[in-house]
Amino acid sequence: MLERVFAYPFGDIYSNYVAKVERKGHTREELDDILGWFTQLSPAELQDAAESEKTLREFFADLALTPNAELITGKVCGVRVEDVENDLMRRIRMMDSLVDELARGKKMENIKRS
Repeated sequence: MLERVFAYPFGDIYSNYVAKVERKGHTREELDDILGWFTQLSPAELQDAAESEKTLREFFADLALTPNAELITGKVCGVRVEDVENDLMRRIRMMDSLVDELARGKKMENIKRS
């Protein structure tokens, strides 16, 4: 099951994220701001990754996440992010959690744990 998730294209996930936040009244720029904070990638680098064929495993392979990543908590699909044992799956769940927080209207400074 995990391998199937890890093989999912980042571009497909990113497109789903864009649709979700726009449906909730937010912008791609806000999404890129949050994902850029989390991944330390610029909007252009995020767009390049979304347009590439990179899987989630490849996308996260060499990323140095924000130092505050460990402060990301919450539940995604009923599972506490901080309780996920597999490091890659925890990173994916953290990213999902951030997008959920943006879609729910949480303030940017709170999402970024600043």
